[in-house]
Amino acid sequence: MPGSSESRYFPDSNRIQPEKIVGIMKDKIVLNGGQRLEGEIPISGSKNSALPILAATLLGQGDQHLTNVPALGDVETMVRLLRHLGVRLTYEAGGLTVNASTLTGHDAPEEMVKTMRASVLVLGPLLSRLGEARVPLPGGCAIGARPIQLHLMGLEQMGCEILIKCSMIHIRSRQHRLQGARIRLDHPTVTGTENLMMAATLAEGTTVIHQAAREPEVVDLARFLKARGGRIHGEGTDVLTIEGVSSLRPAAYNIMPDRIEAGTYAIAGAITQGDLMISPCNPEQLDPVVGKLRSAGLDIREEDHGIRVRARRRVESVDIRTLPYPEFPTDMQAQMMALMSLGTGCSTMTETIFENRFNHVPELHRMGADIVVNGPAAVVRGVRRLRGAPVMAADLRGSACLVLAGLAAEGKTTVHRIDHLDRGYESIELKLQKVGAHIERIRGET
Repeated sequence: MPGSSESRYFPDSNRIQPEKIVGIMKDKIVLNGGQRLEGEIPISGSKNSALPILAATLLGQGDQHLTNVPALGDVETMVRLLRHLGVRLTYEAGGLTVNASTLTGHDAPEEMVKTMRASVLVLGPLLSRLGEARVPLPGGCAIGARPIQLHLMGLEQMGCEILIKCSMIHIRSRQHRLQGARIRLDHPTVTGTENLMMAATLAEGTTVIHQAAREPEVVDLARFLKARGGRIHGEGTDVLTIEGVSSLRPAAYNIMPDRIEAGTYAIAGAITQGDLMISPCNPEQLDPVVGKLRSAGLDIREEDHGIRVRARRRVESVDIRTLPYPEFPTDMQAQMMALMSLGTGCSTMTETIFENRFNHVPELHRMGADIVVNGPAAVVRGVRRLRGAPVMAADLRGSACLVLAGLAAEGKTTVHRIDHLDRGYESIELKLQKVGAHIERIRGET
């Protein structure tokens, strides 16, 4: 599946720079809804692949050439973290060159870590390279507790001693190299699987991870490590086997397209009764989302390394239950709720992954949605129309939900706190403008 770099489509767009992040927090998105979207939307590289792959560059020396790296707030935070650790990173046309030969630090600063949970992914690589790591407990979106006990349990089984004090995790390897182990996770965890896989890549002996996460982003990381000489088997299944090697070689790697971004724009086509070509993306990775959209009455076809979404009428209500891959992804629940707010009947949306992932519901209420939350489930009764309103984003996918609702709403919608949005969607306003949306970013003060 060919990759795509957003800079190829929008050469004038500005890559997010670290010094601009505070200013971005004050930016807002303004939409005037009601326009039918038509045309092609390019999909950027996957955020959830780029972050662990960047962390994995810590595992060896030499130049790693990464292409299709998305220009996102979370990616820039990871870049800053790697530079803090002594890694050399250089942006080049179409990609990023990373060299960890100069790795000097094992401490991740709190001000970088508290905004992004994926920062915990440096634990495994730092332990493999240096035998020690100090990382604050991670932050990120306010969508409920996301503990890392399974990461720590696995690392302990690989020969680490762990001390947690004042929200700081300090881990040391008891031996010169981590030791292979048989690890059984209580449940699939994406970042836990990725962290343990990276730690095991340079460990002595063989590591077997049972109940491993099967997400495509886990597979993408495994392929990157294998391109560098890692010995990994079973990626994409729930049993992952890693035979430790003594070192990794440099490699070039193209990051997979972002399946969650693709799913989000598929819903943009549906909610505006539009006609959108979304490419590049792997339709197989979107099966659970596409299946629900087809059940809702959409015409979706695979074409030219992507999917074409066509909608000519109001969508039918369907029920959603989030589960680990290959079932319906939790990262698409909020976007689907925006669509179901305009459905023809009543749908029940059950969230089984995170206990606090309905932060977008009060904001949808402000726009006229009829939604009742009862614990892990939300009952959505479709309404004829949504009304534009000022709304506040609380997390990444909730931000996308509010933008989608604004595309369909009557009148003006203003989405505040879009720093969440910029963590996971590259140039979203430019992409939507190109297919007919009346949307603009209002810059905040820096």
